[in-house]
Amino acid sequence: MPYSLSQLLNRLSFRQLQVFRTVYQRHSYSRAAEELGLTQPAVSAQIRQLEQALGQPVFEYVGKQLYVTAAGEQLMLVVRSIFTDLERLQMELDELQGQVRGELRLAAVSTAQYVVPYLLEGFLKEYPQVSVRLRVVNRAQATERLQENRDDLIIMGMVPDSRSLSSMPFLDNEMVAVVRADDPLRYQQSLTPQPFLDSGLLIREPGSGTRLALEDWCARKRLSLNPKMELGSNAAIKHGVLAGLGVAVLPKLSVSAELRLRELAVLQLDGFPLRRSWCTVYPSSKHPTPVMQAFLDYVRSNLNSLHTRIYGDIPDP
Repeated sequence: MPYSLSQLLNRLSFRQLQVFRTVYQRHSYSRAAEELGLTQPAVSAQIRQLEQALGQPVFEYVGKQLYVTAAGEQLMLVVRSIFTDLERLQMELDELQGQVRGELRLAAVSTAQYVVPYLLEGFLKEYPQVSVRLRVVNRAQATERLQENRDDLIIMGMVPDSRSLSSMPFLDNEMVAVVRADDPLRYQQSLTPQPFLDSGLLIREPGSGTRLALEDWCARKRLSLNPKMELGSNAAIKHGVLAGLGVAVLPKLSVSAELRLRELAVLQLDGFPLRRSWCTVYPSSKHPTPVMQAFLDYVRSNLNSLHTRIYGDIPDP
């Protein structure tokens, strides 16, 4: 039988909740013990005490696989909120002392991973006491993480159409038509987009932001899109072009090294580059932490210099 609220307050501890959160995140008692510097029996004992207080199991084993119960999922929603509020409190106390210190949790879609280091370089110089946790995800995962409020900010291109999200565009995402340097298409006169698209197009999986942008542009221009091959990442597509498998439309920044080395070339086609904006995105109902607000302010105040820093040394076609 579960305890009353007053009994829960007497029996629960932040240590138990911390242990629970770590087991939940690591999907393992042993990995949680290693991260927390505890023995596995100590982790098991903390979870048992937590389950006794709740009157329900939060984890269960099926075979050798650890699963989270329905009660565990509900508890995680509360635990995530508690620890987020504690982190915000710590940051706000630091801010009262004139310091910006704490963790910035970022998630970036794969096309934006090339941009984030440029953002962080100057920001961390200005705020050296901030630590950053960055996850690279696909667009579907980014949308899911937004819904679950798992990060401070998401950096993505095609923002879901929702009034419940706050977004700030900060940089053009230039998507260019890319071929291998020795591709005969480079020397065709008056090449138009459709023959290029019909020349063995390598493309991302359905739902990818890069693919959605290309599909949207083709629909507006009434061009047909018949991909030769689907690949799961921009890096795989880039190497496919290098290997001679076909052509592609890729973020310019993702092929910058190959353009400098003249291993790849950008075709000058009508309508290209396609332009979308990278944006910082978070739920509108979210109250920014001091660290999160400092990052947003930094990006906003450096909009004019970002394009030059990021694209300035990439050769033109």
